[in-house]
Amino acid sequence: MDLDFLLPWTAPLEAGRLVRRYHRFLADVLLDDGRAITAHCVNSGSMEGLVRPGARVWVCAAPGAARKLAYTWCATEMDGERVGVDTILPNRLVKAMLEARALPRMGAYETVRPEYPHVAGSRVDFRLTAPGVVHDVEVKNCHLVYPDRRGYFPDSVSARATKHLLALIKERRRGVEATVLFVVQRGDARSVRPSDLHDPDFAEAARKAARAGVRFRALRATPTEEGLKVLGTIPVDLAEYGPARPALWREALRPHSGWERPKKAG
Repeated sequence: MDLDFLLPWTAPLEAGRLVRRYHRFLADVLLDDGRAITAHCVNSGSMEGLVRPGARVWVCAAPGAARKLAYTWCATEMDGERVGVDTILPNRLVKAMLEARALPRMGAYETVRPEYPHVAGSRVDFRLTAPGVVHDVEVKNCHLVYPDRRGYFPDSVSARATKHLLALIKERRRGVEATVLFVVQRGDARSVRPSDLHDPDFAEAARKAARAGVRFRALRATPTEEGLKVLGTIPVDLAEYGPARPALWREALRPHSGWERPKKAG
């Protein structure tokens, strides 16, 4: 399904080239105007295939109060495809769409409550409520797309993501509606599937959640000069599959994944 929604950047994008990613959360960038900066890399995962020195990247100045790093790494270019790398953006996007009533097939709701403590020790990204309606929505960022044009989530073990699914299963057993919404920050994905290769526990929990009545949906979006633009919805494929081919693709991307570790003293 095609959609037309744009989440504007908080400040204009500035283009440059990636120098390196290190200490997980830091990225050195040489901007087109000649300035060398260090940007905040919000993505805590391996960013499989996206850490390519010399690659075209875009950063955004941080709004509001001064912080240690004045820029955030927002997007990169991989084989001609722009890919969003800021993992905070999907939640901001979904919040804006929910408040604007721009996300179809979410049912009736009157209030949108972010970061709602729905079960002990766990918060859900959004709780939607109306008289007689309680609907929990968990948002997952996806940026890994393999040659089969499927998005794969996660790109490394995520015990936290698995915990979120188990919490949604508990809520479904109490009669609460529940949705997992993947946001794929690139335009070349045709569908999304849980990654049996990277995190088999998450994949198993996703299929268990679906059997319990949790709905799985996905949005496809692309970073543009103006903002993160929603292109439409794509299917989520929960069928089991063999990880042999994805393992080959992961190995091919290994040189462009992860970050430089600090050298141990002595």
